[in-house]
Amino acid sequence: MVKEINVFTENIYQEWELDEFAVIQNTRKIVQYYLEQLTDISCLEGYEFETLTFDILFCDSKKTHQVNKEYRNKDYPADIITFAIFADDDAKFILDNDINLGEIILALDKVKEEAKKSQVSNKYELYFLIAHGILHLLGFDHQTDDDYNFVVDVQKKALNAIGIGEKDE
Repeated sequence: MVKEINVFTENIYQEWELDEFAVIQNTRKIVQYYLEQLTDISCLEGYEFETLTFDILFCDSKKTHQVNKEYRNKDYPADIITFAIFADDDAKFILDNDINLGEIILALDKVKEEAKKSQVSNKYELYFLIAHGILHLLGFDHQTDDDYNFVVDVQKKALNAIGIGEKDE
């Protein structure tokens, strides 16, 4: 049983002052929803732990471009990059009953662009991408249309469950 969900955030994007306390609280709620719905089909299935930990870095697309190029050999800016340490490691390292899931890197300028394009609020798009990144941290991918549809459906259900709608500011 998870006793604690540690989410560490850092915002280096100056054009959007996030309420990081609210982001952490809502992110914990998304994780809790996923744990209730998906643990048995996630990378956590069968493991004993008390704490889940991960980081979120809020930045701009210049930074995601740099990270994409340096670590993924991809030469373009991304809206989100996820390093799923636990899901991608066959050893599944657990220290002191804590699982470090990894890191989410989120380009806030891309969040604003995509929100405008999709005609949703910045807040909704922000949490939609955070929910997406958490799914990657839990071992979910979307290589097929069915996988993609599953991931997007679960993201929408998670946001609905915690009360975040498309037009919320």
